[in-house]
Amino acid sequence: MISYLLKSGILLLVFYAVYKLWLENEKMFRFNRAYLIGSLVFSLIIPLQLFSIELPFSAEISKIQLDGIVIRANKVVVDKIDYSEIIMYILGVVYVVIALVLVFRFVMNLFSFYQKMRNNKTQLIHDHKVVLIKEAILPHSFWNAIFINEEEFQNNKIPLELLTHEQAHLQQKHTLDILFIEILQIIFWFNPLIIFYKKAIKLNHEFLADEAVNKQFNSVSTYQNLLLDMVFNKSNVGLASTINYQITKKRFLMMTKEKSPVKSMLKVLSVGVISSLLLFVFSTKTSAQEVLNKIGDQEKTDYVTMAEIEVKPEFPGGVIEFYKYVGQNFKMPDEAAKNKIEGKAYMQFIVEKDGRLSKIKVLKDAGYGIGAEAVRVLKKSPKWTPGTIKGKPVRVMYSLPILVQAAS
Repeated sequence: MISYLLKSGILLLVFYAVYKLWLENEKMFRFNRAYLIGSLVFSLIIPLQLFSIELPFSAEISKIQLDGIVIRANKVVVDKIDYSEIIMYILGVVYVVIALVLVFRFVMNLFSFYQKMRNNKTQLIHDHKVVLIKEAILPHSFWNAIFINEEEFQNNKIPLELLTHEQAHLQQKHTLDILFIEILQIIFWFNPLIIFYKKAIKLNHEFLADEAVNKQFNSVSTYQNLLLDMVFNKSNVGLASTINYQITKKRFLMMTKEKSPVKSMLKVLSVGVISSLLLFVFSTKTSAQEVLNKIGDQEKTDYVTMAEIEVKPEFPGGVIEFYKYVGQNFKMPDEAAKNKIEGKAYMQFIVEKDGRLSKIKVLKDAGYGIGAEAVRVLKKSPKWTPGTIKGKPVRVMYSLPILVQAAS
């Protein structure tokens, strides 16, 4: 899970940076809309590795680092594992509570629109449903309806440009984008990048709606003055496409910006190249390579690989049972107990495709027969359920630190 969140976060950050630096200031609003939504989908699906590009020299062995255990004169201490489980449980509870709060808020917002449509008068204008609201609000739209103030509508105080703006939101189905990003924000509420994407998507919606108005009325300055007159002393609505979203200098500049077809095409092609490279990098299994890492004064061989294990190997009963197995079967060597030896042994083994342990090695020995005893215990281990990639068993390498302490 951590690997998935890290990779998806990197992809979201890269795509958002490309948008802010390369695309946002270009008058290519429809492409930008597809880019923003596509970036979210791409970033959240590709790290799942539903498919992968496997190079001819890709590795067969993946490595998993286990948390260490402490063995204290015939007593196994798994407090570290217990603490990590407690922390994960607390984090899980916090995640669920906040997600439920966000779900409640989302549902209440949807219900408020339903209430407005049910409890207020509606009219059909230019094939669009218009809901007349008694409260003083700016025109806004959601799903298949435009919401406007009843008194201003009856007194013909709502300019046609504003209705056209909201009709553009409905015709281009911007509500679907908003609902999509709201759902993602509920699921990934802890990722601030989702908020930035949400702001970018809503601002791009305004660019599109402004473009529709200016094409129809062909008077940019009049429309800009109208927007400025409308934004003061009016409330905004959370899920709605609303006229006063980010009335900024950037939005006004985009109305008068000239579009360069050649420049736009080059940027579209460059985005295609970047997306292809990211797809290749995050979907490719790379080869394993040996590196040397220092542990104390000795060296160990570590296998590094980008291959993702879909289902990790599992000791019968789970990892806690594995720790219990090691602790209960480890017999402190007489010489180590006599001299009250304390030290750490670094073990390495492979869970084979049939679940047995092989290639059991002592990468660093604490001496006095401690490494040899750890090898003996691991050799007698029951078979594991093997790890799999795409449903096929694979060999998986594990490393296990064992800290030996004198009895207190």
